[in-house]
Amino acid sequence: MRVVSGKYGGRRLNTPKNNAIRPTSDKVRQAIFNSLHSRGVVDKSTVLDAFCGSGALGIEALSQGAGRCIFIDKNTTSINLTKDNVNMVGAEDQSDFIVADSTKLKTRGEKYKAASLVFLDPPYNKNMIEPTVDALINGDWLLPSCLFVIETGKSESISISKLEILGEKNYGDTLITYAQAKL
Repeated sequence: MRVVSGKYGGRRLNTPKNNAIRPTSDKVRQAIFNSLHSRGVVDKSTVLDAFCGSGALGIEALSQGAGRCIFIDKNTTSINLTKDNVNMVGAEDQSDFIVADSTKLKTRGEKYKAASLVFLDPPYNKNMIEPTVDALINGDWLLPSCLFVIETGKSESISISKLEILGEKNYGDTLITYAQAKL
């Protein structure tokens, strides 16, 4: 797995040693960022990478112009893998790490900036998207125009009253959904 483009483009990222983490493929990440750039939402944005796993999505965002990324995962092994990857590319000064369950996030507080772009890539078929969206909204983690990029299995359906679905795209067994928060 590598960083697809931007200032860290081509750099290899560490991957998990088991199947507990399912990193987004290079091809899918490239397609996601092509779409995000066409929407003008990456440059200087504050990104929140929930269920960060290896950190590939957040690191890609930083590589392609995001100003800051908040990496969240409840698994300390995932957070440590993400920290290693962030350190390898040299993005420590733009990164925050939170060990927490994204479905139960507390109020953001003043330490972190509100996000304008959120990556949600939870384990497939676990019904974790709606509780995470609720926690992010209720905890004041989002700017009003926040865009969500949600990765699920292609058979999963997303219908969340607090999100407006803007579009969907299949990549093999992966479904990428673009949505905007209704704040």
